[in-house]
Amino acid sequence: MAAGQLEHELELHVPASEAWDLFGGLGIGNLVVEEMPQSFQKVELIEGDGGVGTILKLTFTPGLPGPAGYSEKFTKIDHENRIKETEVVEGGYLELGFALFRVRFDVIEKGEDSSILKATIEYEVKEEYAANASLVSIQTLVNIAEVAKNYLNRNKAAKEVK
Repeated sequence: MAAGQLEHELELHVPASEAWDLFGGLGIGNLVVEEMPQSFQKVELIEGDGGVGTILKLTFTPGLPGPAGYSEKFTKIDHENRIKETEVVEGGYLELGFALFRVRFDVIEKGEDSSILKATIEYEVKEEYAANASLVSIQTLVNIAEVAKNYLNRNKAAKEVK
């Protein structure tokens, strides 16, 4: 079994609590469909309410490299430490020989009005499919982080105007 990990960090100019409100439940899934049609065709709630055990079906925009979509399950939501983990449970990377494909978001408090969003992909791929590890890219999570940052900044600016 071959394993790997990719990480990306981005500073958000909002309190960690505001960033967690977006990432801690279903909010980020709804946002990416609205703001990233070039990547996400749809995100469907299959089961759950945004807590541990929730299953989402992600369908990517046709023509992108990698899988056309997959279902992911929320496996960890730690509100105190602001950590959310999801794992692919059907389709996508599992069909390409991966035994594990996990995405984790950590929202780290940096200051009163600042936080860090750390996005991590962890994966394990069966030896006979080791070449497929090259399909794993952090770029979609980088794009999600940027969209989230812009959204949070817009909301912050709107609140300041009121």
